[in-house]
Amino acid sequence: MYIGVDCGTQSTKVVVVDVEQGMILAEASRAHRLDEGENGRREQAPTEWLTALKGAFFAALEKAGVAASQVRGIGVSGQQHGMVALDSEGEPVYPAKLWCDTETSAQNADLVARLGGEAGCLEKLGLVLQTGYTASKVAWLREKHPHAYQRIESLLLPHDYLNFWLTGERVTEAGDASGTGYFDTRKRCWQLDVFAEIAPELDPERVLPRVLEAHEPVGLVRPVVARELGLTDQVVVSSGGGDNMLGAIGTGNITPGLITLSLGTSGTVCAYSAVPVECDSAMVANFCSSTGGWLPLICTMNVTSATTRVRELFGLDLAAFGEKVVSAPIGAEGVTVLPFFNGERVPMLPDASADFLGLNSLNTTQANVCRAVVEGATFGLRYGLELLGDLTAGASQIRLIGGGANSPVWRQIVADITGTQVICPEITDAAALGAAIQAAWCDQHAHGVTLEALCEKLVHLDAQSLADPHPDHVAAYQPVYARYCAALEQRHGGN
Repeated sequence: MYIGVDCGTQSTKVVVVDVEQGMILAEASRAHRLDEGENGRREQAPTEWLTALKGAFFAALEKAGVAASQVRGIGVSGQQHGMVALDSEGEPVYPAKLWCDTETSAQNADLVARLGGEAGCLEKLGLVLQTGYTASKVAWLREKHPHAYQRIESLLLPHDYLNFWLTGERVTEAGDASGTGYFDTRKRCWQLDVFAEIAPELDPERVLPRVLEAHEPVGLVRPVVARELGLTDQVVVSSGGGDNMLGAIGTGNITPGLITLSLGTSGTVCAYSAVPVECDSAMVANFCSSTGGWLPLICTMNVTSATTRVRELFGLDLAAFGEKVVSAPIGAEGVTVLPFFNGERVPMLPDASADFLGLNSLNTTQANVCRAVVEGATFGLRYGLELLGDLTAGASQIRLIGGGANSPVWRQIVADITGTQVICPEITDAAALGAAIQAAWCDQHAHGVTLEALCEKLVHLDAQSLADPHPDHVAAYQPVYARYCAALEQRHGGN
């Protein structure tokens, strides 16, 4: 038995996997509280993650009908970019600033300028710093809370922190480290010159975690945690990774030719590459994968977070919201939504707000507004998909994950807007499954077990979720997408 953990923005999920049988036995989740404030502040207490992990762990094992003593390994996926700054006792010096926090946009702009602009960032890091990355969060803490900053003994990411709690080891791996903004994504190592620009007082040898290879385990669960969880003293913890990297594993996206697209709180589009990718756009992140390769990726910050705001504004449950979307025509009778409630990363608009355009006395209906926000979130992902260029141009299939993937209506909209076949894994929270698969790989790698073989055995696609693009719908969406792009150009300068 292997356990996969995914610590996301809204909840922590746990899956129980029987590798020998090739079966997912059970899954469970527990919610987190998100602390939001002015200027784009979005933070969480890391203790919330631990409470949620333990609750979901016991619930999943109970559903699976297995004992914790049967577990051989644990893999952890975590929301990327979060800053978990710990003191000498391993306690946070400040709440974790999350990927969706945009309070540090001024610090990010300053860092980009000091590194030589986009060209300098690409030369030093293989990508361009974004407001969501960890780098500007560290710079912000240094500027705004110097006393907390001076206490830093370790700088970890959310998945690193959970691995630290499990094992006592302060380590990371290249996939998640890619999103810090002080990691060379081509050479797969810390970029110490850049880190010195961000945090000149901090000793990188002391505060930065050691970088593991993807197949390398962190170590064993420490005895005190093993007793608390009912585990044996020989449970392996894998290297883990960011949710996008583990989500790619959980969809079988570990070789070229597939696209993983996530309809989560945020949205991501990624495709595997065996070599580092140099893209024309600074919005494409040349991240490493958690498999030893690379995972070029774009991220939009407003997907189910945007649709949820509109749904709750109208007091609709998920079923009623879906019915509204279906009842409106393609293009929502001229209503266009730029759903940038949280600012936006692609395009680079960290200070943007949402726009509802084209409303008049005839088309201002709940149905049109509901459909337009779904279309707007999906257009943002198509915009990002096009930035990936040749890497995704010939892809045969999109593997769709995240909460939005549960909606048949939304799956068809994705297929029609992208002109590509869409299908979901049986578990749409693929990051937790990917974490379990990686745990098995790290545990069994020495015995010749390959990641490809594990994915073939454990990644099952849901045939009932298949959505082929409808030619008439694909054609109808072309002018609607053009209208979205024109609105983007007019309201925000196109970026």
